Amino acid sequence: MTSAPDQALLNTMSVGTAGPRIAFLHGLFGQGRNWNQIAKAVSGPDGSDARCLLVDLPDHGRSPWSQEFSLDAYADAVAATLRAAGEGRPYAVVGHSLGGKVAMVLALRHPELVERLVVVDIAPKGYGNLERFEGYIREMQALPLEELRSRGDAEARFSEPDPGVKAFLLQNLRRDGRVWRWQVNLDLVARDAARGAGSRIADWPEALDELPAYDGPVLWIAGGDSRYVKREDGERMRRHFPRTRLFTIKGAGHWVHTDAPVIIVTALRRFLHSPA
Repeated sequence: MTSAPDQALLNTMSVGTAGPRIAFLHGLFGQGRNWNQIAKAVSGPDGSDARCLLVDLPDHGRSPWSQEFSLDAYADAVAATLRAAGEGRPYAVVGHSLGGKVAMVLALRHPELVERLVVVDIAPKGYGNLERFEGYIREMQALPLEELRSRGDAEARFSEPDPGVKAFLLQNLRRDGRVWRWQVNLDLVARDAARGAGSRIADWPEALDELPAYDGPVLWIAGGDSRYVKREDGERMRRHFPRTRLFTIKGAGHWVHTDAPVIIVTALRRFLHSPA
């Protein structure tokens, strides 16, 4: 049983005032604002090129928390939020990593809300476990929140050696008065990671294979230095999304939009204004 917030609307931030509607979905441990610079560039200098909605997924940012993880419930929560924000009009939906999975499920379950789809460095398959994130989870759990005096103190105590990853993870740290807390639902992610090969976050539920294919245009972006998208994933991707076009960005890792923002903006602009 899940209790993901499919009734409550998710927290969002808007960028741009006119043009096509675009929703951005972040990855695990991220927030909608991670897409802020890309959204500003896509919406143009006066904000008239696109209306962007940066969504905090359930259990992330300022959005409600769940008791159990469910891709379907995440997608349904995004659907309810897009319906409310766009008055039922369709969006171009851009999703990275976990957000890419949610975007794909959204397109399959609620195709009327997705005019076109951009999936960034993820495939519609199970990845086995959250092994790559287990170290991050341990580092976050080990941070003594009750002892912290300042954000600088937290940065000094946090053992992650990569400054970019450290900044990314610590964006989830919030202070309420004198009390520090994790804004992300860390306990939920840790419980899921403890499932090992049974991780629901890493999985792609077989029931989704029974849904009709999404017939809108799809841009599938992969990082050339990432291992998340492999050549053999193409057949499965096209089974769900027959109008998929793969675009691999050389030199980019899993966080493609951070490694190659200019290329991402150019690709999004071209795709969003291409014929349906």
